[in-house]
Amino acid sequence: MFIPIYFWYSAFVIVLCGILAISLRNPVHSVLAVLVLFFHLAGLYLLLQAEFLAAVQIIVYAGAILVLYLFVLFLVNLKEELKISAFVPGVWLGRGIAAGLFVMLMWVLPSFTAGMKGSWPSIAVSQAGHTKALGAELFTQYLVPFEIAGLILLVALIGGLVLAARVAQPGPSRHITDNVEQTETLRQTEKPS
Repeated sequence: MFIPIYFWYSAFVIVLCGILAISLRNPVHSVLAVLVLFFHLAGLYLLLQAEFLAAVQIIVYAGAILVLYLFVLFLVNLKEELKISAFVPGVWLGRGIAAGLFVMLMWVLPSFTAGMKGSWPSIAVSQAGHTKALGAELFTQYLVPFEIAGLILLVALIGGLVLAARVAQPGPSRHITDNVEQTETLRQTEKPS
């Protein structure tokens, strides 16, 4: 009795927090809504007995990624709300597109059938454990995509470091040059003719 109630509670909170994350005006409030969403998603992973994925969800996403978002928000220091044009012109067109996507999803959903697919059916996963099954699959069959993803993240990290450590061009700054020009102008006006 508890499991269906917890599932529907978590599903409701996840959908609500997702809507709040994209509709709140304050970016810090949006990040906090996503934080609540991630915790409830980890709860759903625990409900599916995927303890490793729940731990990764909390440590990586709720811990590292959202802290990074908050640091960026605090470093940018938004004084006033940014006014940007909407991706979809008109509110009703966007709502129509969302409703159409929802109808398509509901139309395709009945054709979904769960079954014993892959080299790790649910019985084998429950016998070996989720972490062992995930590690065995990740480091055997999906080793090359895993390494490629690691290289892409490494390139992004190096690019971020290069952009962050960009050294200013040598020479006086524009502010100093403006002050020198103003001083020279004052000296020329004060000279007796």
